Order: sequence, then C-alpha cells, then structure tokens
Amino acid sequence: MDSKGDNTHFTKRVTLPSGKTIEVVYFADEAQLAEAADVHQPAPAAEPHQDLHLCVECHTDLVYPVQWEEAGPENWAVLLHCPNCDVFREGVFTQENVELFDEELDRGADVLARDYKRLMRANMAEEIDRFVGALEAGAILPEDF
Repeated sequence: MDSKGDNTHFTKRVTLPSGKTIEVVYFADEAQLAEAADVHQPAPAAEPHQDLHLCVECHTDLVYPVQWEEAGPENWAVLLHCPNCDVFREGVFTQENVELFDEELDRGADVLARDYKRLMRANMAEEIDRFVGALEAGAILPEDF
C-alpha cells in the first residue's frame, strides 16, 4: 500500500461515562495537523450540576442517554430522551455530573433486573399450578407428550 506524505498520529485516552477507558488513535498528515491547530476552538462550557435522570418537562425519573461525545477535556455533550413525554434534550455536562448519571442508570438497571426476576418466578409458579391442576383433573395423557 503506497503512502504519500508523512502520516503522523497521536493518541488520546478517553474515559467513557460508564467508567471504561479507551485510547483513540488519530491519524493525520502534517498539513491536517497544522490546520487543526489553527482552528482549535475552546470547549463549550458545561451546564450547572443537575439530576440528568429527571425530565425537565414531566419530571419523571426515566430519562436515558441516546448519544454522547466528548466536549472538551473534561465535559460531555449528551443527548437525553424522556420516554414518558418523548422530549429530547441536548446539553454539555461535567465528567462528575455524567458519572453520577451513570450510577443512577446502573441503579435503575438493577431495579429492572430484580423486577424481571420476580415476574419470571411468579409466571413460572402460575404455570406450574396450572400444570398440576391439569394433571389432577386427568386432562394430560401420555399421548400429549
């Protein structure tokens, strides 16, 4: 593969809202690097601290992130969605605020998993009761299997 020009690269370590850290490798030739340095824009300011899991319209605690990306060295641009009133909202938030939101999302996922397991057990118990009732009534024969 032919390579024209002097390609350089640089890496940047990024901590995602989930807490995982990844390294992003950027490739560019020297002209692109010089152009990027000239166009460097200041990072947008973060909004004040807020409970991101709460909807600004209907005040439910069901808001979840749809999309996020870095907005400077310490901030995140996040697109939020409320499934209750179908409101989308975008904002720039601090790493600390996004980490608190991630913890709240983890708590919500734990609650959902517990509720799912409880419902699954209840459904299984109901199916067993119906099966036992059918066996006792003689409604199930060897030919059914």
